[in-house]
Amino acid sequence: MQRALLIVAIAASIAGIPACESGSNANQEIVLPEGDAIRGQEAFVALECTACHIIKDLELPSPSELGPVTITLGGKVSQLKSYGELVTSVINPSHRLARNPFKQPISNDGQSIMPIYGDIMTVTQLVDIVAFLESKYEGIERPRYNYPVYKY
Repeated sequence: MQRALLIVAIAASIAGIPACESGSNANQEIVLPEGDAIRGQEAFVALECTACHIIKDLELPSPSELGPVTITLGGKVSQLKSYGELVTSVINPSHRLARNPFKQPISNDGQSIMPIYGDIMTVTQLVDIVAFLESKYEGIERPRYNYPVYKY
């Protein structure tokens, strides 16, 4: 009898899931807590992100061992990365590989050589690192070229 009640309870829970998803909260994004840029810099160094990443105009302690690539982060950019893009870049680096102007080995069979940090870092470290990275970018407006208007 208890087993039958348990099965009914599980089935009722599963049946209720689609109803919850169809409500007004169905399309909401996951909202993480605000990070702390200072703690993010400390986590960036502690997790040895500096093995492969340089932060523009910031000198950080050297890692115990350098990685196979050097990718510069931060500085002036014409298009800022969104919070979600930065989070995704950290926890799923193969989602979108960085541009590779120096032909460094950034991927292996289409997968980023950056370690997957999902099993290594805490959520707090993640949001702190993203806050740190956000603080190191400066959005600038790209100069526009005004093409002449020709009359034929």
